[in-house]
Amino acid sequence: MSDGITVARPRPGVAVVSLARPPVNALSSQLYRDLTGQLAQVGADPDVHAVVVGSTIPNIFCAGADIKELRSLSGEHAKTLDEQRQALAHEVFDTILNLPQPTIAAVNGPAIGAGAVIASCCDARIGSQRSSFVLPEIDIARCGGGRHLMRHLPQGTVRLMFFTGQPLPGAEAHRLGFLQELVEAGGELDRAVELAAYIATKSPLALRVGKQALNLSESLPVSDGYAVEQEHTLRLARSADAVEATQAFLEKRAARFGRLQAP
Repeated sequence: MSDGITVARPRPGVAVVSLARPPVNALSSQLYRDLTGQLAQVGADPDVHAVVVGSTIPNIFCAGADIKELRSLSGEHAKTLDEQRQALAHEVFDTILNLPQPTIAAVNGPAIGAGAVIASCCDARIGSQRSSFVLPEIDIARCGGGRHLMRHLPQGTVRLMFFTGQPLPGAEAHRLGFLQELVEAGGELDRAVELAAYIATKSPLALRVGKQALNLSESLPVSDGYAVEQEHTLRLARSADAVEATQAFLEKRAARFGRLQAP
């Protein structure tokens, strides 16, 4: 367990991975490493079927890069150290995108820079009325995570965020579909856990294989993407989970899935 990351298991099948680095969850190189490590452990756990990514710091999801660390990058090794930081950030984002289980961001306040990208890499987002999303890198003469937000938001919205550094309020993020739900401040984590717990009642295998299908098909043309989904559903059709789910449906009862097994 890292000093800057907590992991909780509030409901069966659910893990909550939270940033916990006061005062604002600034992402240092070490925190990037620790977050990747904790996520990888949760991702490999066959008893975790849905993951919530949150914050233990009140009213702030994540302030983005640790500016003090950035400022300290000087001298002959500065370029190499900066490249290492960029690689660590990239690894965190890819880890969340490719986590085997469905992920939900519980956004309790501003998600700034890399914080906004972390939220964007989750499969869904629940935000409080205090939430906002910011790409502030223009203000320190850098580029941000625009490409990640382009997966969810209109080009014009992302480019204005990118060029102005101004926040996208939670209410507007909800209207545009970036936030799936907007809740009262303080209720975002409970709602995310509730939703994750419901997801975790589904077939553990279908959740993982289905996420693979969605990730692989996302950038493909419609017909090619659907072909990928068909390949994955044929894999699932041979599984014990598919047999149990069908039988439970016919018998009008809750399915009883066994421990995760390969199809």
